[in-house]
Parts: sequence; C-alpha cells; structure tokens
Amino acid sequence: MTTQPEISIPSTSTSTTSKPYTIYNITLRLPLRTFTLQKRYSDFITLHNALTSQVGAPPPASLPPKSYFSSTTSSPTLAESRRIGLQTYLQTLNTDPDDRWRNTSAWRSFLNLPSNSNSTHPNRHAPLSRTQQQQQPITDPIVWLDYHRDLKSQLHSARLQLTKRDQATSGQAQHECSAEAKKHLIKASSMITALDSGLKALANDTWGREKLGDGEMRRRRDLISAAQKEREGLENLGNAMVAKNALDGAIAHATKGDKDKLLNGDDNHDGGSRKPATTKGRVLGKESDRTRALDNQGVLQLQQQLMREQDEDVDVLAAAVARQKKIGIEIQEELGWQKDLLELLDEDVDRVQGKMDVARKRIGKIS
Repeated sequence: MTTQPEISIPSTSTSTTSKPYTIYNITLRLPLRTFTLQKRYSDFITLHNALTSQVGAPPPASLPPKSYFSSTTSSPTLAESRRIGLQTYLQTLNTDPDDRWRNTSAWRSFLNLPSNSNSTHPNRHAPLSRTQQQQQPITDPIVWLDYHRDLKSQLHSARLQLTKRDQATSGQAQHECSAEAKKHLIKASSMITALDSGLKALANDTWGREKLGDGEMRRRRDLISAAQKEREGLENLGNAMVAKNALDGAIAHATKGDKDKLLNGDDNHDGGSRKPATTKGRVLGKESDRTRALDNQGVLQLQQQLMREQDEDVDVLAAAVARQKKIGIEIQEELGWQKDLLELLDEDVDRVQGKMDVARKRIGKIS
C-alpha cells in the first residue's frame, strides 16, 4: 500500500505585489524529505476544476466559498477561516479511499509530487506502443520523471532476472528467467524511445509546454544515455549467458570416444586401427618424481586426477567470482538509490534557488 504524504497548511502570508493577495503555505512531509509550497486561492479553484474535468466527477470535498465583500488581506479572521477550509480540502482528498483524484496529473502537478511506480491504477505508466510514441510523446516534465523512474524499475527487474538465471540449475528455470529479463528489456526499450521523443518535444517547444532550463535538459539527456547503455549492457550479458550455456552443453555431450581420441590420439590413416598411446614412448630425463615410478596406465590415472583437482579449483574460483559479481550488483543498486536521493536534493536546491531569486527581485524593487 502506498504511503500518502502528510499535508497541512500551517500558516499564511501576504504577497509584496502592488495588489497584495494571501499566500497559503502548504507543507508536505514525505518519507525522505519535507518541503513547502506557496499557493493562492485561485490556484485551488484551478485545481478543483481540473480534478473535476479529469476524473469526470467533483472531488469529495468542496472549497471554502469566495468572499465578495471582504478580503483575506484585510481580515485576519477570514484568512484563518479560509486556511482551515483549504487544509481540510487537501487532507480530505489525500485520505479519501477513492484515489481517482490523487491519480490525476493535476493533483501531482499542484503538489509537485512524483507518481508511484507501484500504483495499481490501470491507465498509468503503461508501456507506450509505437503509435502512441509517435503521437503522444511524454511532454509533461513531472510525468517524464515518473516514466524515468519506471524505466529504472524495469532495468532493475531485468538485472535481477539475469542474476537468477545465472544461479539457476535447471534448463527450465534458466529459460523462464531469460524470458522475463527479455520482457523487461523490451519494455525498457519502448520507454527509452518515449522519453527521448518527449524530451525532443520539450526542447523544441512544439507542444505548447514550458521549456526546461538548459542544465535540466542536459541532465535528462544524460539520464536517457545512461539508461540506454545499461539496457544494452544487460542485453549483451543475456546473450553471453546463452552462448555460454550452448558451449557448456556441447562440452557436456562430448562422447567417450572423443575423450579417448584426445588422450590416445586419432586413428591412423593406413588401416584405420587405433594407434597405441605408448607408440611414441616416454622421454627419459623429463620424468618427474611422481611419474618416474609409474607405468603408462599409472601416468594416465595421475593426469586424470590432476585434471579433476583443476576442475575443483575452477569451481571454487567460479563460486568466488559469482559472489564478487553479486556484491558488485548490490553496490550498483545502492549507488542507484543514492543517486536518486541526490537528484531529489538537487531538485530541492533548484527550487530554493528559484525562490531566493524571486525574493532578491522583490527586495530590489522595495529598495
């Protein structure tokens, strides 16, 4: 079950414009951060109309009525009453069992919330078909980030499936894991295409959207490039696993005759009879202490024993490499989560920087 943020409006303030109006300071408490939004009453009216339009039904709460005879800037009592009413409005929508209004882009845009990739809403974050990719690129900046989070989830799932395939012991389990990994990679490929086309539309401003800054555009291009490289790397890893299994199967199905040919030599060309293994004889002076006292059969058994010991050493080394690989994958996943936290922090810094710039401009006008 998705944890909803805690929403409250603890205070109000008055704008410093030539025609002052009341600003409602909305506080949102999320699991990883807490931030404040500033909205005016007209923003709430726009939100209410957008929710009604997108869902097809009015929200389960109503806004406090508009006053035509007094202003909240001159009446603290009216401002406090409206603050309580707006807080109740948001909290009712946030806690209502029916989540249709919370699943709209209007709600997420109003509160600057990313959508949850684990949501069960049937129409959200479904992989786009090729026709949808061409006709409906993802040009909403917030939805774009949501799809990118879903893309990372698809790549993470593909990586887990490939790890399970590497650890599987039966051919059926390996085949199932490969099929699941391929399915996630196909979805990831379609989402990368949709994100790239949406980013190009945002850059060209052909869909009537507000352009993103140059720095944010570069960051999102880097995100797409990194996701594409990760998808290609996982696809190559899956192909390498398939090739390795084919080679292992060919070695496992080698016949005993093939092994005898390897140890005793191939048939001669004259009579087709097998050439004895002792035809060439043993070279004196090149015998070791372990082979000097053995006959030919004993030397063969010693060689076979050494090969078995080498196979065991290879198995131990393979197990160690597998453990190192697992640790590397876990480290990469942890780095991914840390990167997400840093991106959230970067968004907060940009938001605060924007507010500081606005404050500086206002201070300049006052001075």
